[in-house]
Amino acid sequence: MPDSTSHRPPIYHTPYPIEAEAPTVSHTKTEKDKLLNRVRRVRGQIEAVERALEGEKGCATVLHLIVAARGAMNSLMTEVIEDHIRLHVVEPIKDAERLRGAEELIEAVQAYLK
Repeated sequence: MPDSTSHRPPIYHTPYPIEAEAPTVSHTKTEKDKLLNRVRRVRGQIEAVERALEGEKGCATVLHLIVAARGAMNSLMTEVIEDHIRLHVVEPIKDAERLRGAEELIEAVQAYLK
């Protein structure tokens, strides 16, 4: 049996490119903690959906849990978009960063809304 410490996280493919040298998402510990808490909330919501399906709960219960998970994901997306706009569009270090930041945001929102 493989060692549990050698477990690698799954690789997810996105509909838009992610640059290896892209700027970081959040620049303060407070922002990072806030985003990580939202991710944990999303994970908890998804796990609740999984438990409901495994436990053969009713359709209404599963649907309500999916709505809650979607709301948690939307809140996370909203936070990241807001941080991105503030950092890379409103107050960028250079004009080139503003253009790149705007393009990245457009691509992410288009992919999200498909």
